[in-house]
Amino acid sequence: MTIRFAVLGCGRIGSMHARMLSRQTAGTSVSVVFDVSSAAAGALAADIGCRVADSLADSLGADVDAVAICTSTDTHVDAMVSAAEAGKAIFCEKPISLSIEEVERGLNAVNAAGVKLQIGFNRRYDPSHKAVADAVAHGVVGDVHLCNITSRDPAPPPIDYIAGSGGMFNDMTIHDFDMARYVTGSDVIEVFARGAVRVDPMIGEAGDIDTAVVLLTHANGALTTIDNSRQAAYGYDQRVEAFGSLGMAASDNTHRFNSVVATDQGYRQPPLEHFFLERYAQSYLDQWASFVDMVEHGGPSPVSGADGRAPLVIGTAALRSMREGRPVTIREIENEVAS
Repeated sequence: MTIRFAVLGCGRIGSMHARMLSRQTAGTSVSVVFDVSSAAAGALAADIGCRVADSLADSLGADVDAVAICTSTDTHVDAMVSAAEAGKAIFCEKPISLSIEEVERGLNAVNAAGVKLQIGFNRRYDPSHKAVADAVAHGVVGDVHLCNITSRDPAPPPIDYIAGSGGMFNDMTIHDFDMARYVTGSDVIEVFARGAVRVDPMIGEAGDIDTAVVLLTHANGALTTIDNSRQAAYGYDQRVEAFGSLGMAASDNTHRFNSVVATDQGYRQPPLEHFFLERYAQSYLDQWASFVDMVEHGGPSPVSGADGRAPLVIGTAALRSMREGRPVTIREIENEVAS
């Protein structure tokens, strides 16, 4: 069986996914691509050998079994609803939306149609991070007490990106909110967040922060700390640690190649991987293999719609906590959504 994809969005992420599906993922092909930029869609289609759709509806034809939604965040839910109503399996990049209500609209359409859905939190598939989560899940570290997550980018994105990103918590930290739930195996019940502008004053002028620390309290009693920065001078810093009653498990940074030079001047290593496309390349491939397995063999989604919704709720609580200088419970946010 070959799963035929429509890839929606032909930017950096969409193009990466399209090439992986057409060249590197067993059991998949790309039938069609669609983008509001016909030039971007045409260039990608010429590269991978597929047709270009002239509309969203045209991309959901009989030659498509599944849809990869890689468009801008504000278009995800409309694409999800259309794909669900067309009976297509759906992969959707994170975040599903910046609105919890819109997320629920999309998930309701998926549930009503009974189609498969997986959310693109690829870091769950990073072999190093996964080993930490597995150590917790299998009881190797005992009862988990603390989880520490460090995520620092090598350089901030352009200011025009910042302005439309939904803020640091929903753009960058959202991955870490997902990792906290994944590694500890427990939902978050309370959030306390502090943020600052320490990298670029223009980020503050755009209404955002570039430096943050978040404390999460989990339902099982574990505590997670997250520290974020938009700029680490030494490269892309990605580390996770789980500490428990029997020990600890940790994932460390990856370097461009593995070598160490030791002299009387000390130890030297190559730089860290440049950014997420290099650091998490294997995780993207493993993510697609997981999606294919779900579509072919059934079973629950490995990264469900509920998994996609939860980090947005945490991010909403984090933003309120930072602005009001107090802990915010998840129940507070959920009660407001329900009212």
